[in-house]
Amino acid sequence: MKGLMNTQLGAIMIDPEVIARYAGSVAVECFGIVGMAMVNMKDGIVKLLRGDNLTRGVNVQINDNKITLSFHVIVAYGVSISAVSANLISNVKYKVEAFTGMTIEKINIFVEGVRVID
Repeated sequence: MKGLMNTQLGAIMIDPEVIARYAGSVAVECFGIVGMAMVNMKDGIVKLLRGDNLTRGVNVQINDNKITLSFHVIVAYGVSISAVSANLISNVKYKVEAFTGMTIEKINIFVEGVRVID
């Protein structure tokens, strides 16, 4: 479902892929996040996503102009997962709400792996 806002000048529709791309780029900028992950359900293999594939690691659901985001991430080795998650939630919530004008209802974070940063 697309986000829909009515203004005095007309309607604004936001595609969930636009939100996913923006939220993915914000998430990758957060401290402790190595990248987004894609899980192959058949093999159970986790793949680190780069660049244009960031949207595959983010799931966006929109209900009544409220956004629910689910992130599949890979975190850096040696960092506190709870601190990284709290940082990710606060950054994404602030920036996505400012970007879209819609409210974030829920943010789910699935840590799919840990990597050592070179």
